Amino acid sequence: MALNCTGMIFVSNTYDNLGDNHADDDVEAGPAAPLTLPLDQWHRTRGGRMVDFAGYWMPVQFEGIIAEHLWSRENAGFFDVSHMGQLYVSGEGVEAALEAALPIDLSTLPLGGARYSLLLNDEGGILDDLMVTRWGTGFHLVVNGATKWDDIATLRERLPDEITLNHLEDSALFALQGPKAFEALEPLVTGEYPLSALTFMRGGQFKLGGVDAWISRSGYTGEDGFEISVPAENAAELADLICAEPQVKPIALGARDSLRLEAGLPLYGHDMTETVDPVSADLLFGINKRRRSEGGFPGADVILPLIASGAQTRRVGLAIEGRMAAREGAKVLSGDTEVGTVTSGGFSPSLERPIAMAYVATDFTAPGTSLSIDVRGRKLAASVVPMPFVPHRYHRKGAA
Repeated sequence: MALNCTGMIFVSNTYDNLGDNHADDDVEAGPAAPLTLPLDQWHRTRGGRMVDFAGYWMPVQFEGIIAEHLWSRENAGFFDVSHMGQLYVSGEGVEAALEAALPIDLSTLPLGGARYSLLLNDEGGILDDLMVTRWGTGFHLVVNGATKWDDIATLRERLPDEITLNHLEDSALFALQGPKAFEALEPLVTGEYPLSALTFMRGGQFKLGGVDAWISRSGYTGEDGFEISVPAENAAELADLICAEPQVKPIALGARDSLRLEAGLPLYGHDMTETVDPVSADLLFGINKRRRSEGGFPGADVILPLIASGAQTRRVGLAIEGRMAAREGAKVLSGDTEVGTVTSGGFSPSLERPIAMAYVATDFTAPGTSLSIDVRGRKLAASVVPMPFVPHRYHRKGAA
């Protein structure tokens, strides 16, 4: 879907050609049809406009991208993210095994703690970004939907035989995001401790409407909020329960994309790929401090020298003058010289102006640097700005 650029959001660069249908090698076989998620009919009943995303039918909008975006910034948005892969990794020596596969420090991750990490190839490129949470005697991983089958294959190859990797196909995953997310969710859950005990990147086991649920205080919109893993068989009843709260509306992929762009959060397959390293991507927080000094993870031989010397390009934020949005693939210029490429772009409903993320040569990445973007032969004036474009509002430990 591509809407016009007079105050609307371009989403086609994010949702086109991301289907992952895993057809076999039989040349006579056609592409597999998109799969359905537990809430497929639930979305359709509520007027969701369905598209093929990551090999699944998913809603791209309900009442409209801008309205859904602004509702999430002001209230609480309910997102179905069940297309993402939920994995559970366990077994004797699991901590050391995962540290050999990921650039993560698990020795400092407490029970219920969640941490952002990266799945890297031997050349230092990013195969995926993921969340790792310590659950009981193992670790819960959430990986991207479009890459989950490749991620599972890569992890199974890297993990020793005594480590078990379970794909939690019978679980659904929701995200409830926005400043009123806690207000909406708190009356619906019970547990050994109150929901208020959770701070950003911490989770625990609760009952949601009497159903077992793992709830973590996290998300990918820049807002306070929660991610909720529940049995797929209970997905519809729990979605109804949450959305019955007056603060909550269902929100679809289009607004999820514009929210994460405002928050300066990269999207795999666009701002991150297997040819992009974490230094260029400004994602070194996904490689924990101990691992940067010790190495011992895939791609370390390439990444550690880059940390020391610096990369040739870096992911930056761009504020664009006027109302026209720059889309993925647009060239970034300094004068008439090409110095970078846009990887995500759109109109920001919160800021009421176009914004973009781009990879730009390091000599042109200082905040305030004046550049331009070539959009179909027209040069749009732009300047480098710090990210996030809209301040994060995570509920961090020690916050009021």
